[in-house]
Amino acid sequence: MPSWLRRSLGKASDISTVQRIVKQRQIHTICEEGRCPNRGECYSQKTATFLLMGPTCTRACAFCQVDKGHAPMPLDPEEPEKVAEAVQLLGLRYVVLTAVARDDLPDGGASIFVATMEAVRRLSPETSIEVLTPDFWGGSGVDMTPEAMQRQRIGLVVAAAPACYNHNLETVRRLTGPVRRGAKYDRSLDVLRIVKELNPNIPTKSGLMLGLGETMAEVVEAMRDLRAALCDRLTLGQYMRPSLAHLPVEKYWTPDEFDHLGEIARDMGFTHVRSGPLVRSSYHAGEAE
Repeated sequence: MPSWLRRSLGKASDISTVQRIVKQRQIHTICEEGRCPNRGECYSQKTATFLLMGPTCTRACAFCQVDKGHAPMPLDPEEPEKVAEAVQLLGLRYVVLTAVARDDLPDGGASIFVATMEAVRRLSPETSIEVLTPDFWGGSGVDMTPEAMQRQRIGLVVAAAPACYNHNLETVRRLTGPVRRGAKYDRSLDVLRIVKELNPNIPTKSGLMLGLGETMAEVVEAMRDLRAALCDRLTLGQYMRPSLAHLPVEKYWTPDEFDHLGEIARDMGFTHVRSGPLVRSSYHAGEAE
């Protein structure tokens, strides 16, 4: 692994506060479930990205460390309040709420995002809330087309007025099939388009992982596609293989290459860009405010 990807996880004393608060409430963070390389830094600053609806995803993306399964844990009806308590105890000014994909739920989990946002605002009314949602495709029990269901679910979250709506494209068009099983490139672009159609004032955001075999030209094309979907903010980071069971790293992009791509993105009109090997979609998210 290149030297620019090696970093300390941080001192146990620095991260223990967040870990204690999370474990006591039996809630989850993507920092832990996804083995984020920045979790030491974020925990030492008493920040975290909360993972809603349990630690098991109904999708099986080939890059992701989060557990997969067709029978996820039952929802915890107290989860929204538990997350809100954690946000309050940590004194967060800005919080990111994400979730596993829950294709087993009638609304894909959209109502859980809304309930958690409402709970956070009751206890911490000054806290800005960013959402990082799945594509809200699939599910059962509703007599509607998949497109109509997706729009309805996104609409529920948009109506709750997040400070930013994030949905990650993750990779370039050519690699979407093998990398994001169960997802579609254009379907993800549609998520961002729908948000802007429903409320043009909500900033939208997306992220790409590099190192899965994409070319520079393909990355630039993906950024153009995001801008065409009126995406405002962008993150670019290096894919790091979680285990031998996941896709291998085809290339380690250099810091200079990330800087170059960041410049291209800014020239395209993205209003906020973070581009670097260790950048992740929620890393320093509040700095865009």
